Amino acid sequence: MFNKEGKFEKFKDAETIIGSSIKVKGNFNGKGDIVVEGVLEGALKTEANVFIGEKAKVGASVEANEALINGEISGNIKIKKYLAIGKTAKIIGDVQCGEISIERGASITGQIIVSAEDFKKMEIKKNKEEGEEA
Repeated sequence: MFNKEGKFEKFKDAETIIGSSIKVKGNFNGKGDIVVEGVLEGALKTEANVFIGEKAKVGASVEANEALINGEISGNIKIKKYLAIGKTAKIIGDVQCGEISIERGASITGQIIVSAEDFKKMEIKKNKEEGEEA
């Protein structure tokens, strides 16, 4: 998903791109890759991957398979697998992921939980609860 420089390799293949001049409010739910370079307020959830650019400002909860964060996020983050936090990232909120890398210079204010096993257990429990409600 990302190359050695932390750049999104399949930028052109992203299903949704919120450009640097765009400001949106709302909840995004998808199955494809999402790139945010602008401003997003609401919620962001995808079964695929998320890239948050350096100048992006996200006031939303974020859920994805994998993610690379270089911008600002105010909200909780849940990543199933790998989360890369770049040196320009500023996160205010709790972070849950299977694996993580954090570059020197990144700022995180919140709790960080890194455990693939615990996350799988939470997903199984969530799926069972959703099945009971249906």
